[in-house]
Amino acid sequence: MSKFLIDKYQKLEAYTPGEQPRDMKYVKLNTNESPYPASPKVVESICAQEIEKLNLYPDPECKELKLKLAEYYGVGYENVFISNGSDEILSFAFMAFCGEQTGAVFPDISYGFYKVYGDLYNVDYIQAPLKDNFTIDVNDYLNVNKTVVIANPNAPTGLSLSVDDIEKILKSNPGNVVIIDEAYIDFGGQTCLPLLKKYDNLLIVRTYSKSRSMAGARLGFAISSKAIINDLNRIKYSTNPYNINRLTLLAGAAAIDDSDYYKNCCKTVAETREYSKRRLSELGFEYLDSYANFIFARSDKISGEDYYIKLKANGVLLRHFSDPKITDYVRITVGTKEQMDILFDVTKKILSEV
Repeated sequence: MSKFLIDKYQKLEAYTPGEQPRDMKYVKLNTNESPYPASPKVVESICAQEIEKLNLYPDPECKELKLKLAEYYGVGYENVFISNGSDEILSFAFMAFCGEQTGAVFPDISYGFYKVYGDLYNVDYIQAPLKDNFTIDVNDYLNVNKTVVIANPNAPTGLSLSVDDIEKILKSNPGNVVIIDEAYIDFGGQTCLPLLKKYDNLLIVRTYSKSRSMAGARLGFAISSKAIINDLNRIKYSTNPYNINRLTLLAGAAAIDDSDYYKNCCKTVAETREYSKRRLSELGFEYLDSYANFIFARSDKISGEDYYIKLKANGVLLRHFSDPKITDYVRITVGTKEQMDILFDVTKKILSEV
C-alpha cells in the first residue's frame, strides 16, 4: 500500500474474487456464472445503432428497466432500485443502514463481501456462527436491534431458510432493515417477495449475474418499501447517478422480455445439479443439499485444498476457501452436463492416484 492511504483503511482486508485465469483453457466451475449464454433478445438489443449512442449519458432513473421489473415482480415502480451489480446495493445498504450506532449481524460463513463492507464502513457487526450442519440459527437474528443481512440460499453452502423463518426475523426487528440477498433464489428455495406487503423493513437484493447469464454486464436490483428505495437513491445520487451504462440497461430490459429462456436455463441447471449430486455420491463425496447453482462438497479421501490444486492442474477450476471451518470443502459451480462429466472423470482419475 502507498504512504498516502489513510489509517482507517490500512488494515482493510479486501474481498477476494474468484479466479479468472488466462494461462490455459479451463472448465470453469469456480465463480457461479451461468454456463449458458445471454438470451437471443439480449444479444439483439446491443446493436450497432445503440452502440453509436455511447456518446450520450444513460438514463439515471433507469425508467424502462424499472418499469419492466416492477411489472414482472408485481410491485410498484417506486419499489424498485437498479444498481451496478448487487454488490453495489449491498455497499449502499451498509452505508445507509449500518454504522457505529446501528450495527449489523450476518452469518460467519456466507458471502465474503458482508464482512468487507462492515469493515469498510466501520460497522459494529456480529458474525453469527452457523450450526454444526451449516444451517442458519434463526434465534441469532431475533430481537437483535441491528441490520440483518442473510443470503438465501446461503453461499457457499447452498442451504435455504423458509419464508416462515424470515418472517420471524422481520417481525422481531421492526426498527431495523432486514436484507435478504436472493442472488440464487431462481435455482430453488422460497422467495420472500410475498412478505413485502406486510413488512416495510424488508430489502430484497437480486442480481442478473447468475440466473440471467449476465455476470459480465454488472446489473443488480432491489425490491423494497418506497422509503427504503428512496434511501438507496439518496446514496446513489450522492455518489454516481449514471451507475448503469446504456448497453446494460438495454440488455436488462431485453432479458425480462425473454424470461422463458432463462426459466428453462434455470430448470436445466437444477436438473444438472441433482445429477451431479448423484455422481458425487458415487465417488464417495459428502455434500450439502444445495438450492443454488453450486454444490458444497467434501471427500474423506483427499483434502479440499489438494483436490482444488490437482483439479486445477488438470484444467478444472473450483472454489476453495481457507477458513478452517470449511477448508475441507470445495464449492462446485453447476455447469453443463458435459462440463460436469469432465469434472467427474478427472476426479475419478485423481482419487485413483491418492
